[in-house]
Amino acid sequence: MIDLFYMQELPVAVMGLGKSGLATARALRDSGAEVRVWDDNPASRAAAEAEGFAVVDLATADLSDLTTIVWSPGIPHTFPKPHPVAERARALGIELICDIELLGRAERDCAFIGITGTNGKSTTTTLVGHILAAAGRKAAVGGNLGTPVLTFDPIGSGNTCVLEMSSYQLELTHSITFDIAVLLNITPDHLARHGGMEGYVAAKKLIFHRQTWPRTAVIGVDDEHCRKIHADLVAAGDQRVWPISARGPVAGGVYAADGWLVDDTDGEAVRVAELSALPTLLGAHNWQNAAAAFATCKAAGLPVPAIVAAMATFPGLAHRQQLVGTLEGVRFVNDSKATNADATEKALATFDPIYWILGGQAKDTGLNGLEGYMGRVRHAFLIGEAQEQFAAWLDAQGVAYTRCGTLDVATAKAAGMALAERLAGACVLLSPACASWDQFANFEKRGDAFATYVANIVSAHENTGTGTSGGVA
Repeated sequence: MIDLFYMQELPVAVMGLGKSGLATARALRDSGAEVRVWDDNPASRAAAEAEGFAVVDLATADLSDLTTIVWSPGIPHTFPKPHPVAERARALGIELICDIELLGRAERDCAFIGITGTNGKSTTTTLVGHILAAAGRKAAVGGNLGTPVLTFDPIGSGNTCVLEMSSYQLELTHSITFDIAVLLNITPDHLARHGGMEGYVAAKKLIFHRQTWPRTAVIGVDDEHCRKIHADLVAAGDQRVWPISARGPVAGGVYAADGWLVDDTDGEAVRVAELSALPTLLGAHNWQNAAAAFATCKAAGLPVPAIVAAMATFPGLAHRQQLVGTLEGVRFVNDSKATNADATEKALATFDPIYWILGGQAKDTGLNGLEGYMGRVRHAFLIGEAQEQFAAWLDAQGVAYTRCGTLDVATAKAAGMALAERLAGACVLLSPACASWDQFANFEKRGDAFATYVANIVSAHENTGTGTSGGVA
């Protein structure tokens, strides 16, 4: 656990007692701070009280001795309407920071890599951590990715902290200057929390806050907002700027072109990796992630051969186009985290032909926007509450489907059809475009169940001798 030694004997409050909030309260207490906590959820307050924390209503309590409130980034503090505690704090001159700011103040001697973007930041963060570890670098990986940063072991000089940064966290992290800062892309998201698109873009741009030479900015240039930020950074000349693209050549950067990852950071446009040799980084969205991770690790001083070798062994991010097994040339892909049509679109654009498992608790948008990918779907297998709604939609698209009800039935039927038809490139794809709550506690449980069903199918084929090749990834 990170030692927040500089907070010893100081009064500090923690607002929001989720996973990171509780981890923050524990780290502060273990470091000798006087900790007060609050959450608007009674169950969260009870959990904190059971751990012996002083639960204090920050909306009414005396805050005059506080200088700091560690704020959960998920709680609005500006838009669309600031929480009353945030208004009180600002009126009293109390700073609002998040746990990552505490980390930055405690670990001033390590290298910091920050990664943000509307899409792809979790994959890129995990991939960078994987490459650094494979090259023998000690790296702590976390942030918005899910691992509370104050649960890290002490990092220290010569080591690296790789942080996925949400726009919310960037607004509450003031003192970290990232040695390497990555902005993948910007598309409309969380606009109410930032007062509109302009505020959202400004929050994302904070990843480059105070960077100076020889620090590096790695920035995707495949969308209009990031192209403008890239041009602004180049014009200012404050740091080294490397553009990245999944769509083709960019001078002085890293990009995907003609099936290759190309490194032009030294002005030589060298092909460094065949993209088809990176089995867990399929699809244009992952090519951008690969380009970003390559540029980041090269900027961190790793040799190119070590970066490429590590990328080829990347296991992928769980539940996001995760290859969980192969049998008779059929790939089984767990994309359980695709809980809406926008997320499922990326998987449908990656594979062909597809034996598509979908359904659950439908979102308001249903399957709208996926019409153009139905030519890739060989057959659909429906589960959950959305079964009849999606059946009607598939009928309108002329796509063949089977009502399966549950995931185990759907997996078995999809595998059976794919193995019987033996089409080149076949993929049994769990990409539900739905929430999981009708049948599973969360998307992770759904994805784990799918992986188990696939493992059982592969094992049964191997034990009976009916499969010529197989394995669980």
